[in-house]
Amino acid sequence: MQEIVKEIRDVLSGINYPGTSKSITSLDMVQGIRVEDNKVAFRLVFQRANDPFVKSIVAKCQALLQEKLGYGTVNVETVFIQDMERPFSLEKVRHIIAISSGKGGVGKSTVASNLAVALAKLGYKVGLVDADIFGPSIPKMFAAEDARPCMVEVDGRELIEPIVRYGVKILSIGFFVDPGSATVWRGPMASNALKQMVEEGYWDELDYMLIDLPPGTSDIHLTLVQTVALSGAIVVSTPQAVALADAVKGINMFESPGISVPVLGLVENMAWFTPAELPDNKYYIFGKEGVRRLAEERGLRLLGQIPIVQGIMEAGDAGTPVALEDNSLSGQAFQELARAVVKAVDETAEIARRVRVTR
Repeated sequence: MQEIVKEIRDVLSGINYPGTSKSITSLDMVQGIRVEDNKVAFRLVFQRANDPFVKSIVAKCQALLQEKLGYGTVNVETVFIQDMERPFSLEKVRHIIAISSGKGGVGKSTVASNLAVALAKLGYKVGLVDADIFGPSIPKMFAAEDARPCMVEVDGRELIEPIVRYGVKILSIGFFVDPGSATVWRGPMASNALKQMVEEGYWDELDYMLIDLPPGTSDIHLTLVQTVALSGAIVVSTPQAVALADAVKGINMFESPGISVPVLGLVENMAWFTPAELPDNKYYIFGKEGVRRLAEERGLRLLGQIPIVQGIMEAGDAGTPVALEDNSLSGQAFQELARAVVKAVDETAEIARRVRVTR
């Protein structure tokens, strides 16, 4: 049976989502393949109910399977991710936000950690998933490197109980692997690890779940958007040109027709350096306001600008995120970012609601 399913997926991999170089199988749109006698059936998962290519893609799938493999009947069920039943563990989660960056080294995980803490300090119930499978840093940033989550039974289901630090529920692949060993996994293994943390975590009630994605664009990103209905994505970048070029790729990925996840806005990290002895001075080490200009060019929100401050690094290494500090400039910057994110999520949700009403 597995060979037959693989044969069907191989044939369908020849169909690209219109306007992209990605096949419908690489986008994880093809799910639940079933074969009986001369009949094949499967689901096609689309991001939007008003996707203009639904009928044409279904027709191509049917024609190709009949032509290449000789199936007499090809039944295709179209499913829209917003209408899919949420996994049990996510039923009480209001908003799921992806934290992304085009390249490594721009402070994405630092932003994700401090944003989670800042949201919790504002009184929201927050969860944080460390999906950076190949370089999990969230455990260190929360002083939880030795933590080992336990299993808990909820309504007859075995779920993973997240670790709680500073009011944030956390799950990371770093909790389940030897921190001294390199994590060498193929794409499907990494994607499955992400799905397990998201779908089998005991998250209970959350206002916001933040998912700290690996840098760049990969199968893990595609798995995420086909697993859960994201409220939106945040792209983190430094102001320098090389980082901005990669940030554009990340924005394009989320806004592409096959994915279509709203970009809530951009965060400019390492925006400037201010030495402690010269608090009124700003030194633009990586360029000045590059992310602001990119946000204006793309018609996106600039959610926040985070300066380079030694305290942010020291707090992260010590496992006490700087967002815990009410009176520091860095702590205040992350609190302002949290408020901007809440506003952006509410505005995006309202726009989506209006679209559904008028459709």
